[in-house]
Amino acid sequence: MSSSSPASLLEVELLPDRPPILHVDPPGDPAGWAAGHRDALRAEVAEHGALLVRGLGLRDTGQVGAVFAGLTDGLMAEREAFAPRQSHGPGLYSSAAWPDNQPMCMHHELSYRLEVPGLMLFACLSAPDQGGATAVADAERLLQALPSTLTQRFEHEGWLLTRSYNDEIGASLEESFGTGDHAAVEQYCRTHAIEFAWQPDGSLRTRQRRSAVVRHPGTGRRCWFNQIAFLNEWTLAPEVREYLVDIYGEDGLPFNTRFGDGSPIGEDVIQLINSTYEEHTRREPWQPGDLMLVDNIRTAHSREAFSGERRVLVGMAEPQRLPDSDPTPEVSQR
Repeated sequence: MSSSSPASLLEVELLPDRPPILHVDPPGDPAGWAAGHRDALRAEVAEHGALLVRGLGLRDTGQVGAVFAGLTDGLMAEREAFAPRQSHGPGLYSSAAWPDNQPMCMHHELSYRLEVPGLMLFACLSAPDQGGATAVADAERLLQALPSTLTQRFEHEGWLLTRSYNDEIGASLEESFGTGDHAAVEQYCRTHAIEFAWQPDGSLRTRQRRSAVVRHPGTGRRCWFNQIAFLNEWTLAPEVREYLVDIYGEDGLPFNTRFGDGSPIGEDVIQLINSTYEEHTRREPWQPGDLMLVDNIRTAHSREAFSGERRVLVGMAEPQRLPDSDPTPEVSQR
């Protein structure tokens, strides 16, 4: 089945359990093609929440950077990263460093920031032998599918992210904040509603409360928008969780999530969220040269476990400061 709209004039393949796919003939100038079809491509993303473009034949970082530039008004520099990335130019990054055999569960990129990317861009230069798909899930449908008692609590309280920075697990202080200067880090935290405390060993611990449900700035529809499950201890492989707890203690994990009032989130809740994501997941294996655009607020994405060489470049664009991204009692009562 295919779909076309007067706004886009593109024939997009729509199949169950797969993201929308646009097949194109390899253009001689992928960047020029992308810039010329920018409005049409963005219209499809607005309609479907995500779009996989197959056939561009992207081959190197320079080509990908030029395509991303043609599709946006500029890429964002990542701040508050939870895992390190390699930089390939302003706003152009590798995928986050994460064990190949461990999935990165469904999440909305940087949803714990006050300013979040509205658009995610992915480009595949090398596809793995098995697995490794960047799967997607509709955040509006997730919100409707989860139990109302659970979503209402999160909508009222928000969710709490706790982080403990070290030089062994996750992004370092400098990788996350762009500086290792303590005064600059403190100023960033104050400006971005992050509680912070330096530990006796010089490490940093932070807490930040954010909304779990937000309204899409374009449609006004309510979306399940957070990283509650992905950054929770119960999503980690059991042996990984046991190791981290043994080394750092329950309160010193590199990252963890709680209910907005500070209460722990049970393993059963995390399993429920992840299983609901799985029921709504759409996936398509990467092919070399593929491009994917994702509405980061309406659509969650994941990175599945894989084997073989996987090289996917990432860009973030269209920064959005959501009015309900920092919940307060007034916001919660609306």
